[in-house]
Amino acid sequence: MAISKKIESSLAGASFIRKMFEEGERLRKIHGPEKVYDFSLGNPSGEPPKAIKERLKKLALEPVQGMHRYMSNAGYADTRRAVAELLTGQTGLPFTEDHIVMTCGAGGALNVALKTLLDPGDEVIVLAPFFMEYKFYIDNHGGVLQIAHTDEDFMLDMHAIEEAITPKTKAIIINSPNNPTGVVYDAYSLAMLGNLLKAKEQETGRQIFVISDEPYAKIVYDNITVPSVFKYIKNSIIVTSHSKDLSLPGERIGYLAASPNIEEIGLFIEGAIFCNRTLGFVNAPALAQRLVTGLQGENADVAEYQEKRDILFDNLTAMGYQMVKPHGAFYLFPKSPLPDDVEFVRKAQEHNILVVPGSGFAKPGYFRISYSVDKQMILNSLPAFKALAAELGLKNS
Repeated sequence: MAISKKIESSLAGASFIRKMFEEGERLRKIHGPEKVYDFSLGNPSGEPPKAIKERLKKLALEPVQGMHRYMSNAGYADTRRAVAELLTGQTGLPFTEDHIVMTCGAGGALNVALKTLLDPGDEVIVLAPFFMEYKFYIDNHGGVLQIAHTDEDFMLDMHAIEEAITPKTKAIIINSPNNPTGVVYDAYSLAMLGNLLKAKEQETGRQIFVISDEPYAKIVYDNITVPSVFKYIKNSIIVTSHSKDLSLPGERIGYLAASPNIEEIGLFIEGAIFCNRTLGFVNAPALAQRLVTGLQGENADVAEYQEKRDILFDNLTAMGYQMVKPHGAFYLFPKSPLPDDVEFVRKAQEHNILVVPGSGFAKPGYFRISYSVDKQMILNSLPAFKALAAELGLKNS
């Protein structure tokens, strides 16, 4: 079939996550859904908050005149103002609607940011392990991926980041809470990163932007707060969505927010609005914008996710699986009991357990569990995890 060689090559190395999801569909047909334990996809298991449903009902019964028409490519002004007010309250910085572009989810926002910033050959640093779609997003816009590994606890490794910075570095993508580890980068780490980038900018005479991918920022546990990158890094941009915090992944609603401290901020936003249009997004979905305008303070049921985390973490570590305890998102990232994480995933499939190898996140030797699933499935899966641990000779199994 006459598709491009580049896309044909990309398909060959396509997402492990989707491959495992498809394998789950096959196994469910064979064994029945109740006997397959699918932890592959980060698809929110909870329903949107009650306020979302009430707002949607109100919009349906009392529609706003012209609510389905085109608007500014940046999005509705009142929606952007609501986001700006939230960010000002969190950071103390003077955000206005002119620093916000409503987008088709965080993926749309990230593509808009990269398209706006990158010239062909510009380098973008990502921190392993990372969501592998970043690789394709960067390539979409002529960028070159550079990987810097995090430390053994998956926190920022300043030496590794410094080593990855070159005269061609244009941006760094960070993701906190992190997919796949659930790690939250603390304020000290962000301040250190800000100091490093300031020194490198003075050395090279070139701006380096931090793009913070934050769809899980409101899904945190143990009284942890996600510090705002805007407080610590001058040239910072947040890309995010309401896919996770409001359980609205199918609505594709998110935003890009750029720090008021960025030099020539007006030019950057003008470029982002242009890219939002010319990438084919045109504007974020009108109804979804209306839906979230007054609900920026709402959140999905985090306690439900924390309960699931604790069930899995406590039981799996008791069986001998080793992992860093996550403080956010809805993922565990244990060490693979086998040196070959892909082989371990195949072994897990023999017990009808579907997880994603760490190789799918540029971190071989680990595997990802998404616990955005029904609690009962988690409970049902524990004997299978225990049998797998015993088969592989894990201590305590």
